[in-house]
Amino acid sequence: MQSLQEKASEWSGVAASDAFAIDETNLFESLGGLQPFIDLSTNFYTRVYEDEEEWFRSIFANSKKEDAIRNQYEFFVQRMGGPPLFSQRRGHPALIGRHRPFPVTHQAAERWLHHMQQALDSTASIDPDSKTKMMNFFRHTAYFLVAGNEMTRQCQGVPRQHATDKPSA
Repeated sequence: MQSLQEKASEWSGVAASDAFAIDETNLFESLGGLQPFIDLSTNFYTRVYEDEEEWFRSIFANSKKEDAIRNQYEFFVQRMGGPPLFSQRRGHPALIGRHRPFPVTHQAAERWLHHMQQALDSTASIDPDSKTKMMNFFRHTAYFLVAGNEMTRQCQGVPRQHATDKPSA
């Protein structure tokens, strides 16, 4: 049986070594601190909350945009070498558990990644090499969450959602 990390690498097309290249450098320091992460998360969630696909927007319907931005940038800061802002406020990140209530499918992951790539591309305060490292991490992590979602669903006896399945509204 494949591990979640192995499935994430297979489905994302990103080797674990490339996904975790973010650990080779302290991106928080090299990017100059908090602001690039706030800019990235604000840019990202502005795109998400304006997405033309209702099924995708509905995933975030019960979250306030400001809270989503803060949760994301605090997690990114913590994961990329900065202070443990997320853990201090919310506890251990526990990504699979925190995303369990949401339909984390292949299609949702790809839509999320589409917006993240656009957000990265338009965040001028992040250099190209850091953008590549971050996107590899994001792609691998998105599919790690898909694998975790599928594992949870299998344990509960729920049929697998395929890449073409849209979440029900």
